[in-house]
Amino acid sequence: MIDTKHIGRPLPTSHFEIEKGRLRFFAKATGETRQEYLDEAAAKAAGYRSLPAPPTFLMSADLDAGALFNLLDELGISLGKILHGEQSFTYFTPVCAGDVLKVESHIADIYSKKGGALEFIVKDSVFTHQDGARVAEARSVIVVRNPEEKSA
Repeated sequence: MIDTKHIGRPLPTSHFEIEKGRLRFFAKATGETRQEYLDEAAAKAAGYRSLPAPPTFLMSADLDAGALFNLLDELGISLGKILHGEQSFTYFTPVCAGDVLKVESHIADIYSKKGGALEFIVKDSVFTHQDGARVAEARSVIVVRNPEEKSA
């Protein structure tokens, strides 16, 4: 069982630059066809400063930072036991190519279901950009499968 003493625990702060190539790659990989996500001129015509980040892009950028993987390793949780359970975002302003974001995350909750066969880690994150303005908040839920536990 994951010790609930980790509730409230901050994860290491990370910083990353939003790059045009990465945005285009992500947009194509997720099937995005709107030109404002692929072509900078179309993005500017649509009112963006540069290419905008597709709606779920911040999750992948946050994963690239590695804080979650380090936490799972520290907790002794094998990647083979985890599932992506849920994610949600609240955006306050568009994130665009050229922005440099800081993400600060913490473990908001840890709980189990089915007699411990499923454990849940809830991670909340706040994204700010180079001028210190909050651009987004995110919540992700990681499910840890423990098949050896009995269902209740």
